[in-house]
Amino acid sequence: MPTYKELLAKRQDLDAQIEALRKSESQDALATVRQLISEFGLTQADIFPAGRAKSPLKGNTVAPKYRDPQTGATWTGRGKPPLWIANQDRAQFEIK
Repeated sequence: MPTYKELLAKRQDLDAQIEALRKSESQDALATVRQLISEFGLTQADIFPAGRAKSPLKGNTVAPKYRDPQTGATWTGRGKPPLWIANQDRAQFEIK
C-alpha cells in the first residue's frame, strides 16, 4: 500500500500532466475557432451578442380589474391582494 507522501507526489505529477494537456488542447481549440472565424467572416457581435434576450412579458402593463371606491386605489388581480380587498367579495370592487 502506498504511503501518504507517495500519493501526494503522484498527485502533483498528475496535476502537472493535466495542466500541460489542458494548455495544449486549449491552443488547438483556439486555432480551430480562429480558422472558422476567418473562413466564415464572423464578427465579435456574431459570436457574443450584446445583452440578454428580453422577455416578451417584461414591461407589459396589465389593466386594473378592481378599484377601491373609497381611495381610488386599483389592483390588477395579480399577486398578493391589497388589504382593502383581502377576504372580501371581489365582485363589488370590479371595474366595469
